[in-house]
Amino acid sequence: MMSRNIKLVLTSSRILTPTSIEPRPGTIEIDNDGHIVSILSNKSSFESYNFLDKSQFLDVGENVIMPGVVDIHVHLNEPGRTHWEGFETGTKAAAAGGVTTVIDMPLNSIPPTTTVENLEHKIESAKGKCWVDVGFYGGVIPGNHNDLIPLIDSGVKGFKCFLIESGVDEFPCVNEQQVRLAYEKLQGKNSVFMFHAEMEDSQKEITNENMRVDKDLDNMQSNLFTKFLNSRPSSLELNAISLIIRIAKEFPTVRTHIVHLSTAQAIDIICKAKSEGIPLTVETCFHYLCLNAEEVQLGRTDFKCCPPIRDESNREELWKALLDGTIDYVVSDHSPCTADLKFLDKKTEDRDFLKAWGGISSLQFGLPVLWTEARKRGCGFHHLNTWLSKNTSKQIKLGNRKGEIKVGYDADFVIWAPEETFTVLNDIIQFKNKVTPYEDKVLYGVIKKTIVRGNIVYDVENGGVVDKPKGELLI
Repeated sequence: MMSRNIKLVLTSSRILTPTSIEPRPGTIEIDNDGHIVSILSNKSSFESYNFLDKSQFLDVGENVIMPGVVDIHVHLNEPGRTHWEGFETGTKAAAAGGVTTVIDMPLNSIPPTTTVENLEHKIESAKGKCWVDVGFYGGVIPGNHNDLIPLIDSGVKGFKCFLIESGVDEFPCVNEQQVRLAYEKLQGKNSVFMFHAEMEDSQKEITNENMRVDKDLDNMQSNLFTKFLNSRPSSLELNAISLIIRIAKEFPTVRTHIVHLSTAQAIDIICKAKSEGIPLTVETCFHYLCLNAEEVQLGRTDFKCCPPIRDESNREELWKALLDGTIDYVVSDHSPCTADLKFLDKKTEDRDFLKAWGGISSLQFGLPVLWTEARKRGCGFHHLNTWLSKNTSKQIKLGNRKGEIKVGYDADFVIWAPEETFTVLNDIIQFKNKVTPYEDKVLYGVIKKTIVRGNIVYDVENGGVVDKPKGELLI
């Protein structure tokens, strides 16, 4: 009976399961519904499964089998800004990077996901275009607090708001009163309330007049980027996080989350809030852990994001907070745009960091980017699993089916060679606009195969991304 139900068998000398710190030999059996039905503690041979076609038995040798990456902070931008990115190109990039699930942010699509009607537009746009599983967040903007419960009932995985202008007119920021209205609506709903945590003291717009510019800089390269860096100082994040924590104390049944933490100066107040029992989680991004302000060269507006990439000492402090558990997980914040919005069509010295679009594209390269740095610090594969899959799945209430290799869970895997290296070249990039600060970098960790619910969606030895989408919408 079991033989007729097995769809796929994977075997390897290195499989990462929840019961082991290091990968061990094993065999995984997957049923026709795309679920894990058995995990054997030995490396099996095809002879044990001669009722299967050879294509249904994958011996991946020494390659590591890990749970697929669950990236829960991605901007796919469709509908409305599909020329920036879209479900097809974005999820193909995810598949090529070992990502098996993404959660789409409520902006920068038009319309934003702030009402049920707008969510339905998003769902219709996504149907038949997803190579990996895709879920959706809702947004909190002024005046839409009565839309929050209907959006929860329609399947959104949480809500995001901005405490500073978002950069797009259709998704305005909220003030303290509007934040409180949203908290009141979300009480007892087990939904996560997420904050882009930058805020001016007076909530005034950031302009050239209120920037603090370093007058001692003597070269154009530093001056251009530092003007931008000084326009988004750590104090903006500290202001916002202090406000968030103060309000969160009043609504302890609402899960509160800080997206893309960039400043290590906030670590102490975050630790204190967590120690007081506030249900607070925090993420950071690949770029804050793997890039630094010192390496930003003249005209490299592909490094611009908000909050900004900060200095090397700050980066090391973020790593400490990740390793001690203060930071809960790592995401891409894949926020693509067309090259002209980064001013890459202009001369290097004419590229304006202040006006360029603030977003970094990295969806395809997150696992190798993080591993390249993590391996220097003695991190293991279990760390990657916690930061990239296990904790992210739990955050969006999918921890009972994704993020770990367990019987009954979705058969979502990344199969990769952590000791191999590759160079990020333009012609291997799958996302639509091939602009990324990681281009030409040499990274550890070659993705060999990506499997979503038992379906191979990426296979480096057989043409890369498969022809037909296999992803489902998580609503």
